[in-house]
Amino acid sequence: MYMYRKISEYLKNWKESKYRKPLIIQGARQVGKTYAVLEFGHRHYDNVAYFNFQTTESLCATFDENISPSYLLPILSHISGQTITRGNTLIVFDEIQLCERAVTSLKYFCEEAPEYHVIAAGSLLGVAVNRKKYAFPVGKVDRYTMYPMDMEEFLLALGEKDLTDRIHTCFGNDSPMPQALHKAALALYRQYLAVGGMPEAVARFTDTRDYTQVRHILKTIQMDYLDDMSKYQESANEIKKTRLTYGTIAVQLSKKNTRFQYKLIKTGARAAEYENAIEWLVSAGLLSRIYRAEQITKPLENYKDIDDFKIYLSDMGLLAAQKDIRAEDIFFMEEELADFKGGMTENYVNTQLVRAGFKPYFWRNDKGTKEVDFVISLQGKIIPVEVKSGDNVTAVSLNEYTGLFKPAYSIRISEKNFGFENNIKSVPLYAVFCINQ
Repeated sequence: MYMYRKISEYLKNWKESKYRKPLIIQGARQVGKTYAVLEFGHRHYDNVAYFNFQTTESLCATFDENISPSYLLPILSHISGQTITRGNTLIVFDEIQLCERAVTSLKYFCEEAPEYHVIAAGSLLGVAVNRKKYAFPVGKVDRYTMYPMDMEEFLLALGEKDLTDRIHTCFGNDSPMPQALHKAALALYRQYLAVGGMPEAVARFTDTRDYTQVRHILKTIQMDYLDDMSKYQESANEIKKTRLTYGTIAVQLSKKNTRFQYKLIKTGARAAEYENAIEWLVSAGLLSRIYRAEQITKPLENYKDIDDFKIYLSDMGLLAAQKDIRAEDIFFMEEELADFKGGMTENYVNTQLVRAGFKPYFWRNDKGTKEVDFVISLQGKIIPVEVKSGDNVTAVSLNEYTGLFKPAYSIRISEKNFGFENNIKSVPLYAVFCINQ
């Protein structure tokens, strides 16, 4: 089945740009990089020359010999069985992190053969570059990070285009959704919490509506991620630390204060022991890390506290699978989920903000008693974003923030309908993807 991915719009612009460079698409395993690139290639080029460094081990030897495009192109044409022509063929290098010389070759495609269209995809490229002494082609490539499907892509995969269009309209106008559609969209949001955005899981859910099959797929993906931790780390001690860290995220999110706590990994754990594990997981695209902003001043990046941060999983379905939460419990928000509900909702909002291109931070007052979940830069303004897992929208922390910093307006994300009141823009949980529109 065809599933729309937002990267397709980026790829169209990349293809037509006169400033086009070889493109590197990176992201966690199984987020749909290969599918999106090949789908785009078959729709917009005469032919696609596809090369996978994982399945064709001998491919690396070709790049070891010579990485000049004039040398490579005839050989690649022969290997792929495709005639490679300027502008009409999409050349795809998959799992490129497995061949350092192939990564370096992109520099020469940029300088010596810019008329050829080249896309490289790498699942653990960030990890590989950190681990090896890559001659990375700085300034000679375009880069795009791909994530699991966001809520909008999920809705479109389920055939809910009309509902998606209505959500965009209501967001833009701050006009309430009809109550029946609002309730339907909230139900779909809860389905997304259970299924997540991994394309294989979404495709299986679309076909079957069977959460047991979806959970099996998600558990398999988790096992693949654990295998990668062994494959791409040399020290048994580092592998153990990385797995322990990855396995504790759901526990971190179950705490009232979702600030990352090393002691939750194991008693007596210290930052010096586990910071490499966190860095590996972030580089692999499995985790997202956001920092506390010490000052609400542009640029926020200059004022982050590197010792005070939160960590979220990259996909909601994987989070539910890690916590062994049943889909039925999510739908009815059973009392057993009370401690986890807030952290799970924060995790969801973070995934949507990151996919929309934001780099979120969070704010906490000097006493440590009040906290705003996210702070983002939006259209040149610093905007606070408060998250509520239900429809109780008491805003003590947000009130303190607005009194101190006088933002242009605030965003409150909850189960309540669209609206704008008291300088607060109300955004339903299912509509977070609209914030960058």
